[in-house]
Amino acid sequence: MSAARRLRAVIVDDEPPARALLREYLAGIGDVDVVAECGDGFAAVAAVTEHDPDLLLLDIQMPQLSGFEVLEALDRNVATVFITAYDEHAVRAFDVHAVDYLLKPFSAERLRLAVSRARARIGSGAPPAPAGLAAAARPAGAPLARLVVREGSRVVVVPVADLDWVEAADDYVILHAHGASHRKQQTLSELEAQLDPGRFVRAHRSIIVNLASVAAFETYAKDSRVAVLRDGTRVPVSRSGYARARQAIGDPGPARN
Repeated sequence: MSAARRLRAVIVDDEPPARALLREYLAGIGDVDVVAECGDGFAAVAAVTEHDPDLLLLDIQMPQLSGFEVLEALDRNVATVFITAYDEHAVRAFDVHAVDYLLKPFSAERLRLAVSRARARIGSGAPPAPAGLAAAARPAGAPLARLVVREGSRVVVVPVADLDWVEAADDYVILHAHGASHRKQQTLSELEAQLDPGRFVRAHRSIIVNLASVAAFETYAKDSRVAVLRDGTRVPVSRSGYARARQAIGDPGPARN
């Protein structure tokens, strides 16, 4: 029987002692090579892109990007073991197809079991769905607060409060925020379900608008309207979309012309 293939691993934790302990435990396992260590989420995305590891040992609560947001920003599927000091993320971690979930403090033997499970998963697991990752990144029942977008080698964090409007583009959405546009792999319906319905309205089958960015609704033909945004952008509004907008802002009365 041939020896097991050595695994290439990236360690991500914002606490240096935690990274050192992981290195020590992995050295004891013996068939895992640590190819990079990172102390924050942005560095983690760059390291995974550069080294293409088999295994990602990933803290959940970190500065800048959470562990869930790191996975959302990646363009590849990596066998992931979440490591955290908090147990409230466990169910959501498995909802996004984590290999394992280690609660600090854990033993060397517990990490060995996680690595064994990762070996069984590698090459057979389906990549997590971006919508599921975004949902897991926030407390249960809370609306989305920010969006993580991968743009080439960069990771951009777009605060939801900065969104002016969003348009559908097949299986992608185009996020328009403060004059900049960002393309994200997610459907409009998925994103709509994550946004605060009191602030964001499906104005058209292919458009969501932030009501705080709307300066006026104007009629340009019978039963046809546009939303005029504060930056001058004009986006179409369907009859049902206009009704939803009126309901969300407390029935503002007839459209302004």
